[in-house]
Amino acid sequence: MKQKPLKAVTAIEEAQKIAFAPFVFQTTVTLRDLGVLDYIFNHKNEENSITNLSEVLDVSVYGLEVLLEIAESANIVSKNEKNEFELTKTGYFLTYNQMINVNLNFTNDVCYKGLHHLKDSITNTKPEGLKEFGNWDTIYEGLSQLDKKVQKSWFEFDHFYSDGIFDMALSIVFRNHPKTLIDIGANTGKFTLQCLNYNKDVAITIYDLPGQLKVALQNISNAGYADRVTGEEIDWLSENPTIHHTANVFWMSQFLDCFSKEEILKILKVAGKAMTKDSELIIVETFTDRQKFKNAQFSLQATSLYFTALANGNSRMYDASVFIQLIEKAGLTVTKDHTLGDYHTLLICKLK
Repeated sequence: MKQKPLKAVTAIEEAQKIAFAPFVFQTTVTLRDLGVLDYIFNHKNEENSITNLSEVLDVSVYGLEVLLEIAESANIVSKNEKNEFELTKTGYFLTYNQMINVNLNFTNDVCYKGLHHLKDSITNTKPEGLKEFGNWDTIYEGLSQLDKKVQKSWFEFDHFYSDGIFDMALSIVFRNHPKTLIDIGANTGKFTLQCLNYNKDVAITIYDLPGQLKVALQNISNAGYADRVTGEEIDWLSENPTIHHTANVFWMSQFLDCFSKEEILKILKVAGKAMTKDSELIIVETFTDRQKFKNAQFSLQATSLYFTALANGNSRMYDASVFIQLIEKAGLTVTKDHTLGDYHTLLICKLK
């Protein structure tokens, strides 16, 4: 359905919001980190004037004035009849909603500076923003070397959008009682650990870059499961990456979106060579065309620009139709198509 055109005054207002969006973003992060928003909410029945807030929080009156003025215009705070500040619903979610805070921290700590190089990244098809952190071709090579705060925000973002579906996925993964599983892109080993807890017999091989592999194997060893797990280093961007084992189940969770279409096809073909007719390849992704909520689709589209400017310069969040075409082209076929929760799709693939 075609939307009605905006009136000029409304269109100008929306354009102004975009023009000054970084100011509102940094205001939000600053008010949150200074404890202003939290204090206003938790002391809603007390005096929340500029003067009182300044005294209690040890923030200058000037600082609070400039921050709270724009926060009020952005509908993060409002004033009551006493001219004191209150948190709006938007302000509440910015302060207390886990998903919003994960997104805020990821944007602020991981993406903000790098996105300044977006035009060069588009022009050169390289993650030019990555130079803000180090001299790597992709962020994955330097992930284990990032500043601890940046690393924390990256992993919290990654885990928030993957860990929640693991419980739902486990019953599907183990419905045929697999004895062996290959976890491709194991990251910190969280899913591997859940599999080991879920099934006492399964043996798992994890494939990842050296830095991530070291972390994952250490976490698995600390949990007492080293005897059931082996690790293999792999660089999917090398000329001839190879999976040296076969397994009942091959697992790729939010892994393939880290690559271009051409690279995804190569990975799927490599996986196919390692599979037998009885093997299953299970792919979990958040597809842009399968989101119930418009804000979820918007978040995924924004995440694509992280891949462009910082991660690798050539990947993105994809439509399901793109993946299905690549799966078929790689000599595989989708046998089951599951929805997991509100955001995720789980595809079960077998050799044709």
